Amino acid sequence: MPLIRPFAGLRPAPGRAADVAAPPYDVLTTEEARVRAKGRPWSFLHISKPEIDLPENTDPYAPEVYAKARGNLDRMLEAGIVARDAGPCYYAYRIVMGQHVQTGLVAATSVPDYDSNRIRRHEFTRPDKEDDRVRQIEALNAQTGPVLLAYPAAPAIDAMLARVSAAAPDADVTTEEGIRHMIWPVRDPAAIRALTEGFDAMAALYIADGHHRSAAASRVAARRRAANPRHSGEESYNHFLAVIFPHHEMQILDYNRVVTDLGSLTPSDLRKHVAERFAVAPSAAPVKPAHPGEFGLYVARAWYRLTIRPELIPADDPVARLDVSLLSDHLLGPILGIHDLRRDRRIDFVGGIRGLGELEKRVDGGGGAAFSLYPTRMQDLMAVADAGHVMPPKSTWFEPKLADGLVSHVLD
Repeated sequence: MPLIRPFAGLRPAPGRAADVAAPPYDVLTTEEARVRAKGRPWSFLHISKPEIDLPENTDPYAPEVYAKARGNLDRMLEAGIVARDAGPCYYAYRIVMGQHVQTGLVAATSVPDYDSNRIRRHEFTRPDKEDDRVRQIEALNAQTGPVLLAYPAAPAIDAMLARVSAAAPDADVTTEEGIRHMIWPVRDPAAIRALTEGFDAMAALYIADGHHRSAAASRVAARRRAANPRHSGEESYNHFLAVIFPHHEMQILDYNRVVTDLGSLTPSDLRKHVAERFAVAPSAAPVKPAHPGEFGLYVARAWYRLTIRPELIPADDPVARLDVSLLSDHLLGPILGIHDLRRDRRIDFVGGIRGLGELEKRVDGGGGAAFSLYPTRMQDLMAVADAGHVMPPKSTWFEPKLADGLVSHVLD
């Protein structure tokens, strides 16, 4: 089985992409989704967040929620708002966010290669979140939320995608956030064959975002495989929906930390303890770290630039040398007593898309301290995945986000 294959995508009908396209299901709360979908009957939020069409106290994981998603999809199909392509295609997908541009490929990606770790992960998953995505896939008999993948350096693939996307796009949508999404179907058999062979020559792909979606697809595939006495490996359930971008075009923003309570420490005590492991320099301006190993500290309405002592950075451990690990191992843990980032209620995480002003706002409004970090680099993520390890919680914040609804993968 090849690493990727084309498929007959379920897509908005011509002229309907702007009506359908929606943010990913996991970046909006139910209330935010309800507001965004108001007056937009064909928004994909009615499928990805179907609880918005049920009473406000509805459990988002209740059976009627998944049934509502199925009903909403059927309604869109019957109205001709979405329809499947006549035959299998790939789809070039470009996202433009300000000056940042990335162009990748929408493909059906091999579940067996995910299971064997050729499609490599770097995060743990939670069973409850996997269960939610399994129920969604089963209710819709489709995968509607694409997994975000990265491929390593492959200039020939980059060139093929550039050629495909030189024409006018088949769908062109700019979201409320000002992010532009463009889609080009790839129907030419020679181009399809070249893309399939080019990707199949790669040693690995890397999950950037979508660990729960890919894990859920694997579970659905295992269940259907066990129930199918004529299983051949060619069935659509053996693949999951993904958008695959070149790793060098992907953009990771900083994922900053806010500590709401310094415990028994005063701001002066904190700076004193920090200086034992970091060089500390006052800064007249907010600190946006310029390189790995540099951090910003905001406490008591003042900014400080922190630089970890070089001898504390391990050379041979791809997880321990991450900036998120260095901050935890040499400051949050030993100085502030925060050892479990998943459960300690004293710590919160702020995506870099919100800016450093959000860190000041959080601290000025409630005390504590904030830490700005240099973004995790794609090569670091890939090194962790290659080593078979996982990254600490909240290590990466990818921008721009994919749109839901532009291409979905139906399980025949």
